[in-house]
Amino acid sequence: MWSLFSVEGMADRNLLDTTNIVNGVAILLSFFIGYKYALKRQDAKENQGAAAKLSSDEDTAAGSSVEQNESVWMNNSGNYKMVLVVRNDLKMGKGKVAAQCGHGAVGAYQNAVRQIPSVVRRWENTGCAKVALKVESEAEMMALKRAADRNNLITCLIRDAGRTQIEPNSKTVLAIGPAPVEKIDQVTGHLKLL
Repeated sequence: MWSLFSVEGMADRNLLDTTNIVNGVAILLSFFIGYKYALKRQDAKENQGAAAKLSSDEDTAAGSSVEQNESVWMNNSGNYKMVLVVRNDLKMGKGKVAAQCGHGAVGAYQNAVRQIPSVVRRWENTGCAKVALKVESEAEMMALKRAADRNNLITCLIRDAGRTQIEPNSKTVLAIGPAPVEKIDQVTGHLKLL
């Protein structure tokens, strides 16, 4: 009687012969090539859909729509980031700053997933870089928001509920991106790290 663990008859059934190894590698290779091809086709379809939607939205006022032409988001360097601009004048505690930055990052991510999913994928594939920066006033933060909006960047402005450390409805964090590093630096490149 033949058993899976018996040594008898195994000379005829060598599981690790070169034919089996080559076949296994070919199957794995074809899977990965097919997967990459499907991702590229999906990106191309999303880009075409975004371009079609953009052309149908040409009647909207400039700056009122955040949907952009995909060419705006092309990045030769391959580096993408999100910045979190924190109001330093509010003197929030470290935990409060962390929570507010978390709200900003999630809000900007949700906006970006809806509006520029292919950019989100590129940002995710390059490590999801996030940089915390500081400003010294609400006016400075709002000027950055207007500049980001003019440059068609995704933004998310966080207002605090005022239950703990600061006044209700205080603007605490402005998240910008994800986007190519060069585009974000045009707006926030002069700011200092938090």
